[in-house]
Amino acid sequence: MSTQTTSPAPAAVGGAGPATILGTSGRTAWTAVCHLADLVPERGAAALVDGEQVAVVRLVDDTVLAVQNLDPFCGAHVLSRGIVGSRGDAPTLASPMYKQVFDLRTGACLDRVGREPLTGDGTLRTWPVRTDGGLVLVGTPLLSSPRRDDDVPGVSGRHAGGSRHLGEGVGG
Repeated sequence: MSTQTTSPAPAAVGGAGPATILGTSGRTAWTAVCHLADLVPERGAAALVDGEQVAVVRLVDDTVLAVQNLDPFCGAHVLSRGIVGSRGDAPTLASPMYKQVFDLRTGACLDRVGREPLTGDGTLRTWPVRTDGGLVLVGTPLLSSPRRDDDVPGVSGRHAGGSRHLGEGVGG
């Protein structure tokens, strides 16, 4: 059985590969998606976290925020390509499609630009983010009774969403 001992792959940004779950704290699993240096300030990048596309945005002060990449007004995964700005003290992200403006801290839609969302109320899902040793970690809630994919025949050392836990068996 081999174990993964290398640094988490920054390839997770842009959806090029699975992210690596570094560990848990409380009821949150922390997934390494990239290195802070991989993120250009005031730009977004897409990452796959627990099977869901997430738009990860680094601000000028090195704060990193994460919202869903799916634009609720057009149905496309494009928000990581949006325009980063601010409204007062709120960091914002404008959709590259119809230009709706979202608060990056809360996911609230601040300007619907005369449109209604395809589903829901137009609020984006948000994720907790922290940095540790230059790594950007995105948090996901732990399930009360986590299902381990390595209990499923034919799957070894992998968990839902294509994320890997460091130190667990990879491959067969």
